[in-house]
This record gives sequence, C-alpha cells and structure tokens, in this order.
Amino acid sequence: MENPVAFMDGKDVPCSAFSSEEAPVSDVPGTSFRRESDSLGDSKLTGDVSGATAGIDTKPKSIHRAKIWSGEVENLYRFQQAGYRDEIEYKQVKHVDMVERWPETGFVKKLQRRDNTFYYYNKERECEDKEVHKVKVYAY
Repeated sequence: MENPVAFMDGKDVPCSAFSSEEAPVSDVPGTSFRRESDSLGDSKLTGDVSGATAGIDTKPKSIHRAKIWSGEVENLYRFQQAGYRDEIEYKQVKHVDMVERWPETGFVKKLQRRDNTFYYYNKERECEDKEVHKVKVYAY
C-alpha cells in the first residue's frame, strides 16, 4: 500500500486506511471507495454507494394471516414454502435484484433456499384453499 492515509470520523477515531485501488466495504454491499489524485498532488476520496439500501435489514411492523386467496397470497406462499418471510427478505438474504416470475401470471417461478437448493413452481396456482390460512402477510 502506498502512503496509507487514516481518515478520522466525527469523534477523532481513526478509520481504516485506503489504497489507491478500489477497496470494497464489506458491511454494505455495493459500496466501494478509492483515493484519486488530481494534478496538484492532492488526493480525494470518491465512492459509489449504489445498492447501499440492500444491506439494510427491513423488519415488518405487523403481521396477519391471509383469509382468501389472491396473487399476492400465492407469491407469499411460495416464498414462505422456500423458507423466507417474503420477497424483501429473499432479496436481502440472496442479494438478488429480481426474482424470476412467470410472465403469463406474475407468480414466482424459481427460488433458492438458504441451503442453496432450488424450488421450481408451476404457472398455475399452487396454494390450495386449505393452505391459505397458513400464509403470513407482513406489513412494513
């Protein structure tokens, strides 16, 4: 590392040093920083914070059980069958931007479980009427 520079936060506590190359920050996915030098030899810190909100854990405020079947209940059923609360948690855990869906119906097509095995779903309804009351609907 050439000429490491320690940056200070608001409490005058040294933060990690940066090199002239990009160094990803592991706490927040999609965030990276690098030191750039201009023609006068001064260096400045530049960064990319795209996707920074993906690392924030979003917690539901309330929960209730589904009473009747709908497209939303169908998709929640599929996420919960694969071991996730809903699409938000799936995206946080698996670090994906989009979930594969059937274009005809909009239902979830494929999900990856936490143990990295896949669940494949049909185009048609899979949540039977007797299973609807088991689906949890979260409000944020």
